[in-house]
Amino acid sequence: MADRVIAAVEGQGEPAPRPLPEPVLAREWLETMLLIRHFEERAGEMYAKAKVGGFLHLAIGEEATIVGAARAMRDTDYLVSTYRSHGHALARGTSPNAVMAELFGRVDGCSRGRGGSMHMFDLERRFMGGYGIVGGNLPLAAGMGLAADYLGTGDATVCTFGDGASNQGTFGETMNLAALWNLPVVFMVTNNQFGMGTSLERHSAVTDLQRKGESFGVPGLRCDGMDVVDTHAVVSEALRIARDERRPTLVEAVTYRFRGHSMADPEEYRTKEQVETWRRRDPIATFGDRLVAEGILNREERDELDRRAQARVDEAVAFADASPFPEPSSLYEDVYVLGDQVQGWYSIDERSPGVHRGEDEG
Repeated sequence: MADRVIAAVEGQGEPAPRPLPEPVLAREWLETMLLIRHFEERAGEMYAKAKVGGFLHLAIGEEATIVGAARAMRDTDYLVSTYRSHGHALARGTSPNAVMAELFGRVDGCSRGRGGSMHMFDLERRFMGGYGIVGGNLPLAAGMGLAADYLGTGDATVCTFGDGASNQGTFGETMNLAALWNLPVVFMVTNNQFGMGTSLERHSAVTDLQRKGESFGVPGLRCDGMDVVDTHAVVSEALRIARDERRPTLVEAVTYRFRGHSMADPEEYRTKEQVETWRRRDPIATFGDRLVAEGILNREERDELDRRAQARVDEAVAFADASPFPEPSSLYEDVYVLGDQVQGWYSIDERSPGVHRGEDEG
C-alpha cells in the first residue's frame, strides 16, 4: 500500500479504508496506541532529567505499526524487536511499571534493570527482546521458527527490524534459510524512511523493500504502517501463510518516526516541513477520528481513554523511581559461566601485574 501512503502524504486522497474490528477491540487498539505514545513522550522527559542512562530510541509515530502487528498475533506466538522496543513490550502486555523501571535501571524492570532501553525482555508473554545490534535479531527469529517447526507447534514468529537492517548480511542469510527450511516467520521491516540519518533512497538500491526477499524465495507484502487496521489485516495474512502454508513472508510497513533516531539525534537530515507533512497522518489522531466518526465512541470517551493512558504512565514513573537499583553484589548473577566450571581467564585479570608464562614477552 505504498500508493496509499504516498497519495495521502501528497494530498491526493486514500482508497476506501478497511472495515473496523469489533468496537471493544477498536477501543483497546486506540488505548494501547495512546499508552505507547504517552509512555514514549514521558521516557524522553525522563531521559532529559538523567533518569534513563545509555541510548533511548522512541517510537513516536510508529504506534499503528506496533499495535497492528501485535494484535494480529496469538498469545503463543513469538515477537522479536529491535532497539526501539518499548512499544512492543507494552503491546504484548508487559506492565508499563516494569518497562519504565527497566529504563531507570531498577530491579523491578522487566530485565531486572540489566538491559535498559534496548534490551527489554518478557518470556512469559513471548516477547523475546529488543536487540542493540542492527539485524542481529533476524537469525534468532529464524531459530525460533525452526524450534516451532521441530516441536510441531502452531506458533509463529514476528520479527521486526528497520529499513537500514535490510542491508545487513544477516538479512540475506536469514531470508535464505527461512525459505529453504519453510520456517513460520513473518519478517516485518519498519520502513520509517531513514536508516539512522540516511534516507532510504541513499542507503538501499532497492527502495521497494517488500521485494528484497524475493530473490531468496521470501514473498513480500506491504501495509500502510500509519493505519492500524491495514497493518493488522496484512500481518494477519502473513501469519496465515506462516501457519497454514509453512512459508516465511516479508512485510514492509511504510511509516514515519516523528522524533529523531535517538535522543542524541539533532535531525539535520530532514526538514520540519517533511515531519509536519507526516504528522498530518498521525496514526492515533486519524484512528481516533475514525472511531468517533463511525460511532464507536464519542469525544468524551476518547478523552477518557487518553486520560487513563496518561495516568498509567504517571504510575509507571512513580513506580520506577521508587524501585531500588540492583545491589552491586548481584553483578555476577545470571552470568553463563563463572567459577570453576570452565578453567580460564575472565575479562578482569586478577593475577599479579607483569607478563605471565605463555604470554607474548616480545
